[in-house]
Amino acid sequence: MRLTAELHCHIEGAAPPQLVRRLAMRRGVDVEGLFTANGSYAWSDFTTFLTAYDRAAAVFREPEDYAALAYAHYAGAAREGMIYGEIFISPDHAASAGLSFESYVEGIAAGMEQAKAETGVEGRMIAVGVRHLGREAVTRAARTMIDHPHPLITGFGLAGDERQGAATDFARAFAMAREAGYGLTAHAGEFGGPDSIRDALDHLGVTRIGHGVRAVEDAELMRRLAAEKVVLEVCPGSNIALGLYPDRVSHPVGRLRRAGIPVTINSDDPPFFATTLARDYDETALAQNWDASVVKDLTRTALCAAFCDEDTRVRLLARLDETHPS
Repeated sequence: MRLTAELHCHIEGAAPPQLVRRLAMRRGVDVEGLFTANGSYAWSDFTTFLTAYDRAAAVFREPEDYAALAYAHYAGAAREGMIYGEIFISPDHAASAGLSFESYVEGIAAGMEQAKAETGVEGRMIAVGVRHLGREAVTRAARTMIDHPHPLITGFGLAGDERQGAATDFARAFAMAREAGYGLTAHAGEFGGPDSIRDALDHLGVTRIGHGVRAVEDAELMRRLAAEKVVLEVCPGSNIALGLYPDRVSHPVGRLRRAGIPVTINSDDPPFFATTLARDYDETALAQNWDASVVKDLTRTALCAAFCDEDTRVRLLARLDETHPS
């Protein structure tokens, strides 16, 4: 089994439909219209995807709900080869569920630890501000994370609708997180063009970009990303499902990698996009004609860019080399 690592997955977006249906019945949440006839999530474009995402997230009301979700995600991905995974968590989703941030995080952490005990998979959390909720909401998310630290929360990010707000709106939140010692990433260059990526680099001080695929439209920006070794959290299955590119053959991840930009493969919101991390690795490698050495390099890049302690990084890199010797 090839080993994988992931830097870009939203925990509520990883909710298996069967778990959402089960919790909806238990919590009395109306999910009429959330699923298609075959049981998958129903949405048609980015706006309706965000609506479906929020409706699915609304069934998680108690810490044990989040524990079940985190366990399902990590244990399932580990069975397919994931040895390390970071997830985005949202203080705003915790609040909308009526949970304190501490209870929300403890629930997720319990599920992560259970999966680790059974499979050995390592995980970390990245708290995110939701940009379409506005500047103050993102600053509040950063403050909440800083005021309520947890050893598994190691990064801060910016998610939500990239078409709303400018990077400068969120500079204060990112400065706070940076000063507190957290790793920084931001969604950019998905539905926003190259300027969105450039603004995140210039104003937020990130070392990683969530998605970033639109950089392929700007040769100068690609040179900058390569020179500065900015890591792109590329999500091919998500990009195709949302209509950015027609298929994996035409997806620009190969061009970005050949330009010297560090790229990683990620699942984003896997059940919403009918994918898994393993499928994204395998199908992208097949479409891009990548051999096993490239696949190993993708995992190595993710581990080197991970927001984790050095002891964990060294141990996971050694595991990768032992499993896949050069």
